[in-house]
Amino acid sequence: MAYTKDNNANESNRLLAAVDWLTVFIYIVLVVAGAVSIYAATTSSTSQISMFDLDTYAGKQFMWIGLSFVIGFSLLLIDRRLYEAYAYPIYAIMIILLIVTAFVSPNIKGSHSWLKFGSFSIQPAEFAKTATALALAKLFSTYGFQLKGWRTYIVPVGIILLPVLCILLERETGSALVYFSLIFVLYREGMNGFVLFATLCAVTYFVVVLKFAGTLIMGIPLGNFIVLTCVMVFIVIMLLVYCRSLILGRNVTIGYIVCALLAWGLYAMGIRVNGYAFFFTVIPLSIIYLLIGMFRDDLNKVLTTVIFAVISIIFMFSVNIVFHHVLAPHQQNRINIALGIEEDLKDKGYNVNQSKIAIGSGGFTGKGFLQGTQTKLNYVPEQHTDFIFCTIGEEQGFVGTSAVLILFLILILRVIAIAERQHTTFGRVYAYCVATILIFHLTINIGMVIGLVPVIGIPLPFFSYGGSSLWGFTILLFILLRIDAVRTEYGTW
Repeated sequence: MAYTKDNNANESNRLLAAVDWLTVFIYIVLVVAGAVSIYAATTSSTSQISMFDLDTYAGKQFMWIGLSFVIGFSLLLIDRRLYEAYAYPIYAIMIILLIVTAFVSPNIKGSHSWLKFGSFSIQPAEFAKTATALALAKLFSTYGFQLKGWRTYIVPVGIILLPVLCILLERETGSALVYFSLIFVLYREGMNGFVLFATLCAVTYFVVVLKFAGTLIMGIPLGNFIVLTCVMVFIVIMLLVYCRSLILGRNVTIGYIVCALLAWGLYAMGIRVNGYAFFFTVIPLSIIYLLIGMFRDDLNKVLTTVIFAVISIIFMFSVNIVFHHVLAPHQQNRINIALGIEEDLKDKGYNVNQSKIAIGSGGFTGKGFLQGTQTKLNYVPEQHTDFIFCTIGEEQGFVGTSAVLILFLILILRVIAIAERQHTTFGRVYAYCVATILIFHLTINIGMVIGLVPVIGIPLPFFSYGGSSLWGFTILLFILLRIDAVRTEYGTW
């Protein structure tokens, strides 16, 4: 018995020694700073209420932080092999829970994403991120699995899209968008870079078409003009870089330049050239030339270039259809305000405008703890949740916000370092899932608060008020720390 106790004690000591305590320290600093910020956002400067009072938002957040510590350190005691062995069952349970939530949860601000148990409520979508990360890691760790050929993408893309569809049923668009960040994990594990390039192009096309729809050039919207010009440029770049065809790339470039000079010459002579007539003459001619010439080069790559050009044009024309007939009116308004197409400082754009005022008023060093006027006068709705960052900006200024961003940067870089030192595919993929989810939340939340992206209800990790969000990120991070703790079995990093 003594021998068993000694073994257990030695094993516990080895585990404690192997835990990445730097990451744990950053986590503790972030969650405590988050609770203090919540206190600042919800308490007046003359209030005598303690921040640990359980009747306040800050007090509840501190209670949830205490429970998070219990959850986190409990996860460290679980054999890391169980996370891999039960990855699929955990994922299946979470999918079922998401579906049930969509049908039984009450309507809270238009969303059906909360399960209520008396006075206690929980948001399953926050925990489904961990389940999805575990399922992806399990898939990629399967013997012989590699991303080769389009058929191999079906299962990983399905693992990502299934919770997205379930969360969309709950009308929680912001949480659903988080899962699309996992495409970067697929790229790290061998996904063709062209897929990522096409995705970034789609986002760019969408923004450009909407942003510049009101200005005309050559008789067509400026947004469409820019996209069609980009298509021509991308065709040339893909021919030279992707297809490595100097002859095709050179000839197409010469053709584009000649046609552009011809159009400019006609314009100089007072002859108006319609933009669509120009582009839909030049681009189809170049495509026909490529279809004829591709039999002399890499057939698949040239054909991919042609397909990319065609789909880009189709996507360009579909943007307005999707925007006006698929997106809900409030989503249209948020996008229009974020892109600067509309100004609505009293209604849809009120939160963002007041948030920017609060951050800007903080200056370099801020107004001081509990001294934020925008905060104390409640100008920014939901300031203790999605807009918590503007409290930091107003009261702690540029110095405070920079400190928070540096802490997040160190945490994310540490997670990436943990990912790269993993000796198993399961550990590496799971770690990169954690990194991409953190990056997405951080980027979108802060972009939302300062008006760079639409308001979509994304919490700031470890800072925004709420037990579900805090526990979800805690579970996500501490499972990673437990998986990483076995690295000593393979040698230290």
